[in-house]
Amino acid sequence: MTEPLLTELLASLDGWTRGGGSITKTFVRKGWKDAIAFVDRIAKAAAEHDHHPDIHVEGYKKVRIVLTTHVAHGLSQADIDLARAIDELAG
Repeated sequence: MTEPLLTELLASLDGWTRGGGSITKTFVRKGWKDAIAFVDRIAKAAAEHDHHPDIHVEGYKKVRIVLTTHVAHGLSQADIDLARAIDELAG
């Protein structure tokens, strides 16, 4: 993926930040049960996309997602697609 295309695609995502070869977003849920239910929905979406994020539950209601494509040693279309799917799941 070219840098100009990547920059354009990242601009279309809400709240995701780029750090080197990954993008990250923290979602604040209503509480522990909602955070874990959100993680479960992300896991199902990740399986459907065959692309698996790093998922961190922080505190009792924050879920931090880190997306990267390890085989590409950076970002790919798969990261953008899964970021969009996760945003939809967040509601």
